[in-house]
Amino acid sequence: NRTRVQNFEGIVIKIKRNGYNTSFTVRKVSYGVGVERIFPLNSPLIEKIEIVQRGRARRAKLYFIRELSEREIRRKLRADRKRIGQDQERARVAEEEAEAAQDATQTASEGEPSPE
Repeated sequence: NRTRVQNFEGIVIKIKRNGYNTSFTVRKVSYGVGVERIFPLNSPLIEKIEIVQRGRARRAKLYFIRELSEREIRRKLRADRKRIGQDQERARVAEEEAEAAQDATQTASEGEPSPE
C-alpha cells in the first residue's frame, strides 16, 4: 500500500479543545470554492503541522471570514510579523544552544583518560 502526503494549506478558523479529542478546522479557497476540513489533532495520519504565517484576530472562532473576499480577510487578520520574527529567533537560538551543548559533551568525552 502506497500513501501520498497531501498538503492542505489554509486559515485555521476554529480550534475545538476537548482533551485528547481536540480538533481544528482549516479553510482554504480552491478554484473559487471555499473548502473546509476538520483535522483531529492527535490523528496518526497527520505527519506534520507547520505554521506558515501567524495573524491576530479579535475573535476565537473566525466563521465571519466565510463571507469575506481574500483582500478583506488579509485586512481583518493582519499578520503578526513581529511575533513571527521572535519565533524564528527563538528557534535559531535553541539550535545554537543545542549545537554548543553537543560540542561540549564531545570535547568532555575526548578529554577523559581511558580507564586503563
